[in-house]
Amino acid sequence: MLLMPKRDWQWGYSETHGVLSVSLGDDMEFLSPYKLKSLIPDAKETMEFSVEHAKFYIDLVDRLSKTLPLNDALLVQIALNATAAHFLLKPQMPKSWFFSTSHQCVYSEVGKLFQLTTSEHTVLAMVIESGLQASLVMIMSAECRLTDTKTLGQFETIKVMHDRLAPLTTSTQQQIYAA
Repeated sequence: MLLMPKRDWQWGYSETHGVLSVSLGDDMEFLSPYKLKSLIPDAKETMEFSVEHAKFYIDLVDRLSKTLPLNDALLVQIALNATAAHFLLKPQMPKSWFFSTSHQCVYSEVGKLFQLTTSEHTVLAMVIESGLQASLVMIMSAECRLTDTKTLGQFETIKVMHDRLAPLTTSTQQQIYAA
């Protein structure tokens, strides 16, 4: 079942789980992967799921449903995490050095999927915030190993310069189904 925003949706910080959550009404709660240290100060308090949040969420659901054959549960999970990251995460500085430069010029926009290549592998990423020179991306693959000691999990974010974003290949696009 595809969840659509309602008036009673609220952001809140779950002390029990130590992450940002969305109360979806009717005793349903969605837990994001975002811990307190990565959130803006306002995210610690209860906040409404605003019209701006709802528009971002609906636009993303619409875009993803047209580009990827995902089940409703995964679509909702991706869209809620992306909405949370877009509005409630602290700003980040680019950390492009973890990724290889792409040999193709791409156009970055919110909701667009790209691949990022590290020294070890290639991962699927979705743009959740696009700037003039860099984009905040959410990792869509199961994980992204940056170094021997640093790994990003699915739905974690990193900001990269646009020259690191590469067009998708078929094998990269299939990574989202396995996650």
